[in-house]
Amino acid sequence: MKFEHLLSDINGFGRFQIMIIIISFVARFTLPCHFMLGNFIAAVPSHRCDLSTLDDEGIFENLTQEQRLTVTIPVQEDGTPSSCKMFPEPQFHLLSNSNGSDLATVPCQNGWVYDNSTFKSTLATEWDLVCDQKGKNKATATIFFLGVMFGAMTFGSLSDRFGRKTMLLVSYISGMLFGVASAFSTSFIMFAVLRFFTGFGITGIVIISSVLSVEWVDIEHRKLVGVIDSLSWTFGNSMIPAIAYCVNDWRQLTIVVTSPLVLALLTWRWIPESARWLIANGKFEKANFYLQQCAQINQKQEFASKITPETLSSIIVTERKDRTYSYLDLVRTPKMRRLALLTGIVWYGVASTYYGISFNITGFGLNIYLTQFVYGAIELPVTLSVYYLLDKVGRRNTEVGSLLGAGICLAINIFLPRDMFVLRTVVAMLGKGCSAASFTTVVLYSSELFPTVVRQNGMGYNSSMGRLGVSLAPLILLLDEVWRDLPQVLLCSIALLASLVARMLPETRDRCLPETIQDIEDGKHVVSSIAIPVNSVSESLQSLNSVTEITLIKQKPHSSHF
Repeated sequence: MKFEHLLSDINGFGRFQIMIIIISFVARFTLPCHFMLGNFIAAVPSHRCDLSTLDDEGIFENLTQEQRLTVTIPVQEDGTPSSCKMFPEPQFHLLSNSNGSDLATVPCQNGWVYDNSTFKSTLATEWDLVCDQKGKNKATATIFFLGVMFGAMTFGSLSDRFGRKTMLLVSYISGMLFGVASAFSTSFIMFAVLRFFTGFGITGIVIISSVLSVEWVDIEHRKLVGVIDSLSWTFGNSMIPAIAYCVNDWRQLTIVVTSPLVLALLTWRWIPESARWLIANGKFEKANFYLQQCAQINQKQEFASKITPETLSSIIVTERKDRTYSYLDLVRTPKMRRLALLTGIVWYGVASTYYGISFNITGFGLNIYLTQFVYGAIELPVTLSVYYLLDKVGRRNTEVGSLLGAGICLAINIFLPRDMFVLRTVVAMLGKGCSAASFTTVVLYSSELFPTVVRQNGMGYNSSMGRLGVSLAPLILLLDEVWRDLPQVLLCSIALLASLVARMLPETRDRCLPETIQDIEDGKHVVSSIAIPVNSVSESLQSLNSVTEITLIKQKPHSSHF
């Protein structure tokens, strides 16, 4: 008998599961905010060389501000003052002769003056990360995502060893402490280090909460949980521009987007440990405690007395309850190796395509806040459509179709003339919608593919492959200096390749979650699970209490696949 059959007896989607989803939603809100935080705290406002020292010397006493800029700062091709250059000496003759293109220039000697109309302060204005130092400013996003990548691997492994709930608490605390501490950085190096550990800490929230939710709900509602998790991401992406608009100081903004973790910490005590994980690790007493709690909250007390540690020990039989699983278990056996390879490629392709398109959509003519809002809001209808497609066409077909759609949109934009602005923008937005659908699907899909004993390891590995794709996406976009359409060609190729690879994965719609590595090797994860009557499960539990062997309930031939 599978765990799903027991779960259906005590309601696989009742108040207990809704409580888990709501509590997880609070913590997950901070994830997209931190992921998009760099768009605001690392923004570079308009700037020019600081001329205050020359003003102090009385050189410009009788000159207007415009005249001062004319004689000290060269003009760029677009007619605006240079952001990084100035004349070594004031060129007063330019007041009558505007041609100063041949004059010698030097880097800004006394710092910069920034336009604070949009941002009160950013990393660039705090530590003058402009001109020759702009590379450091761009590196903040890479540093953060490297932390996310290593954090995913670490939390994925540790949560399979020490449990979902314990490591979720560690993720809450570390993410909050490092996030708040980074807001009090006194140097760029200090900020970069703390930002790395912030990414390292908070990434555990998404991979652990996603798996925990999936492991507590029945087959029918797994897709709903996946979509709700994705909606938390959409909600965060849509809210961060509003928050950043109201809080335009980078230190305060960092604290504000980290603050939901305080509420998450207060509600952590009500999050249950995964009963699947407890059973798979031989902790039947604790599993029984949480299942009794689930039955009580879901108002299924009549079934609670029929669940005992003895019955739980017979429901799931693992290879060895006392062994410790690691990332090596993802590659020890042939079918697990294949599964890890295929899902890793898909995750890399999904993340690289999604962020490659997101970073490359330009030309809206909107300010940074409205642009970010559009990026987030467009994912809402896409996420809702995925909820419908996951059951109608299945996980695999939804993943394949969304990646294929993203690749086709990228291919179309390669051939569209650059002056067809409106059409190119519409196609780009369709591509982003398809890539968002692929991201929504892949999180649920991959959590259903890996067995319980290494599910967190699998999700940690996949998340790391995804973060690798995120880190490389900006580098791909820089290849437009080699050939203008090369980034589009590469992103299109990645999306299409990921689509082909996803086609090779097994379908998981309406199927029981695999519990052990042997389930994968035996192909049990590809066998369809047919719902059984509630009274059958109840009768089975009664028999398990009275005998030591499992007595399978007779079913019709077409409904005997568990």
